[in-house]
Formats: sequence, structure tokens, C-alpha cells
Amino acid sequence: MPPVPTIDAAPRLLPSVPRWVRDVVAAVLVIVPVFAPVPFPELRPSSPLVYVLAILPAVVLPFRRRWPRSALVVCIGLYIAALALGTLAPGAALAVVIAAYGVPDRLDRRAAAPVSIAAVAFVVGASIVVELTTGMDTRFLQIGLSVALAGALGDATRSRRAYVLAVIERARRAEQTREAEASRRVTEERLRIARDLHDAVAHQISVISLNAGVASSALETRPDRAREALATIRTASREVLGEIGSMLTILRTPDEGGIREQPGLARLADVVESVRVAGWDVVVRDERDAEPVPLGVDIVAYRVVQEGLTNALKHGTSRRVHVLLRRDGDALEVVVTNPLDHVPADPELPPSGFGLVGLRERVDSVGGVLEAGPAPGGFRLAARLPLAPPAAGARPASGGVA
Repeated sequence: MPPVPTIDAAPRLLPSVPRWVRDVVAAVLVIVPVFAPVPFPELRPSSPLVYVLAILPAVVLPFRRRWPRSALVVCIGLYIAALALGTLAPGAALAVVIAAYGVPDRLDRRAAAPVSIAAVAFVVGASIVVELTTGMDTRFLQIGLSVALAGALGDATRSRRAYVLAVIERARRAEQTREAEASRRVTEERLRIARDLHDAVAHQISVISLNAGVASSALETRPDRAREALATIRTASREVLGEIGSMLTILRTPDEGGIREQPGLARLADVVESVRVAGWDVVVRDERDAEPVPLGVDIVAYRVVQEGLTNALKHGTSRRVHVLLRRDGDALEVVVTNPLDHVPADPELPPSGFGLVGLRERVDSVGGVLEAGPAPGGFRLAARLPLAPPAAGARPASGGVA
């Protein structure tokens, strides 16, 4: 009979006794009763053949791990053969009990149950036949109950190992899930910090760079203009330092205390004025109605305008920008356009490439759509932001609080 797959590899809670030690103990328990002086004649081997039949189970038992069913069948056969020859070999009976324990201990219940039931039935039935035929007391009831109890104990042991294995596997999967969740949260937090850092720094640095150019060129000819530009640089520097300080405070604060209000369209005039001071002509058309805008949409709309003005400062040469805000049904449209030129206005400010990526993530977080690219009127940055709550499964706006 071919070897069967077992679950013997399942973890054990107690230190396992070496197999060879268990085999030696089983062999001693099987062989010693054969030569032990017992007062009952039916327990003593009646012939050399019975000695062999009573000793052979000690040789068969080590194979019960690889071939549990075959080992049980052979042990039962040897026991019944000795019984038929007039000897109730207790060592052979113990070998049957040990083999009966090994079948459910190493096979699943569906495979082991028929074998165990058949073993009990065969041992009891054969013992009754021998008793009726020879008149010898075969103690079939005790032997049958012992084999049945051994099968039940083997099944309980196998179930216990399977339960421990399942618990360990669930714990391993839970640990993997926690690690994956932690990694996902770290990634999201890194992206949020990168977006906030870009939004807080990029625009102000662009304003500082352009006003520094204005101040250096107007220092001799238009000192008033230079002073105005320097004042703008000072204001922008304070704002960017405040933003960075606020962000660092949040990073050093526990989650429950790290809340920072994000700017919205109420601060639109400030960001527009910072560009106008640099000598740019900014036209703002606000065609919204008086109805309030959801907080997440308000923040994202402000960031769209801010990113559009920052890109204009970096790449535009006509010093003109047009900003359009209008409500179209259940959506808010934000459009920023400026004349397109392939030569950046300030070569010292190369594009990072991350501004539009972060902005697209913000727009996606509220279920909106972002378009950016050349248009007949110049470079066009347009976002359509739904005013209704995002559909189920949409991520919350990452810019609401940081």
C-alpha cells in the first residue's frame, strides 16, 4: 500500500519525544509480556509460531507513521492469528491499540473513520468467533473498547494539532495584514507630506525668486519698486517658514493632536496678490453662487489655483494669468490659463514634475477630474470638482486636515 499524506508535521505544544525512543518503548511493551511469567495459560505462547506472531508487531509498529493503515491491518492479523492458535497475546493486543491510535492521528477524519470502525468491528467479531469456537475467554469487549478509545484519542490529538496549526496560520496572516496596512499608511502619509510640502513651498519660492529678480533689476532705476519687491520677499519668506514650521510641528505631534487647517478659496485673494506684486496681471472671474462649497472641494479648488499660478510663474513669459471659478450644475469648475511659451520665464526654477502629480491625487480624492496641457489660449489647467459627497469607496480628501 503506498504511503499516505499525513499532518504529522503540524506544530506540537509540548517538546516531542524522539521517534526512536517511542519505538523502543513500544517494542519493550510488546515483547516483555511474551516472556513474562504469568499465571494464566492463555496468556503464554503455546508454540514457537505463536512466539513469532507475538513478537512481530514490535517490528511492524515503526512503520505506522508512513503506512498507518497497513500497520494496523498487519497488527490485527498477527493478533487474530495468535488468538486462533489459542494464545491471548497482550503485547500483540497493545500493538493493535497503538496502531489504531496512529491511523486517525495521521490521517484526516474522512479517511481514518472507516478504517477505525472496521478495525473495531473486525477485532470484536473475530474474537467472538474464536471464543465461540474454542471456548477461550478472548476478552473481546475490553479489546474492542481499547481499540475504539485509541482511535478516539488519535482523532482528538490530530484535531488539536490542526487547531493549533490554524491558529498559528491566522496569527501569521494577521501579522502580514498588519504589516501591509502599516506599509500602506506610511506610503499614504509620505504622499500627503510630499503634496503639502510642495503646495506650501513651491508657490512661495516662485514668488520669492521672481521678486528677487524684480528687486535686482529695479534697484538703481526704481527703488520704490525694489522695496516693494523686497517686502513681498520678506512676507513670502515668513509664510513659507510658517508653513514648514507648522508641518514639522504636526510630524512631531501624536496623531490625535496633529491637526492643521488647510487654506481654502477664502484665501484666494492672498495668493493672487502675491503674484500681482511680482508684476503679473492676474484676472479672476468668480462666477460661483452664494451656496457654500464642501470643505474638501474648497481646499482642492484653492490648491488648483495655487498650482496654476505657480506653473505660470515658472514657465510663462507674458506675465498674464486668467483664473475662472464657476458652478456648473452639481460641480465646481476651476480653470487657470496663461500664454504658453516653451522657454521658462525663470531658468533657475526647473519644473519638478511632482506638482501636477500631487494635484491630480488631490482632485481624485474628491472624485474630480483634472486636465492639464496646451490649449488655444495658452497652457490650461482645469479641474471639475463634484459638490456632492464622493461615491462609496472614494478616498477622503487628503487636504482637509494634515
